[in-house]
Amino acid sequence: MDGFRVILLEISERLSHEQLAKLKFLCGDVIGKKKSEDIISGIQLFDCLIERAEIGPNNTDFLRKHLTDIGQEVLLEIIDRYEGQAVSTDLPDETELGKINCATEVIVLQLGRKWLQYGRKLGLTENKLEGIQEKHPRNLEEQVRELFKEWKKARKAEARVDELIRALRACDLNYTADIVERKLQNKS
Repeated sequence: MDGFRVILLEISERLSHEQLAKLKFLCGDVIGKKKSEDIISGIQLFDCLIERAEIGPNNTDFLRKHLTDIGQEVLLEIIDRYEGQAVSTDLPDETELGKINCATEVIVLQLGRKWLQYGRKLGLTENKLEGIQEKHPRNLEEQVRELFKEWKKARKAEARVDELIRALRACDLNYTADIVERKLQNKS
């Protein structure tokens, strides 16, 4: 949580009074009008959102959406940097990670519009999937790449390429699963 609070502080410091007012307005139904009037800094707003479980170390979708809504996409880079560090500390061993990366490249090229169904089979929540769609609304390839990023973040060191293949087969994407298996065999 400490690293998460550090990025919230950094975001808070970069918000103008006008941008904070816009964020408070967008979060009004979550924090309430009375509480909103008492908030005078980004940190106070973020603490309130943490208390209400709208944001957290593994839940930045709400914050991402509202920063985008107020035109502060540049602040998303701070969140991306934080999430990139979090992902890198809890990854599978190098061999498994190599297999996952190899499978990812094949699946990104093959998956197409079934990526939502695939994401559900991998156990991602509807909120995560919607967040991915909002983050990359017109770029199917980036949506699929983001799907894998979220999956690895959720599974951490437990991420396995076999799980990716099973999910492909569960979505009746057997051809893609076969391609992944052949590519992994050729790599070995």
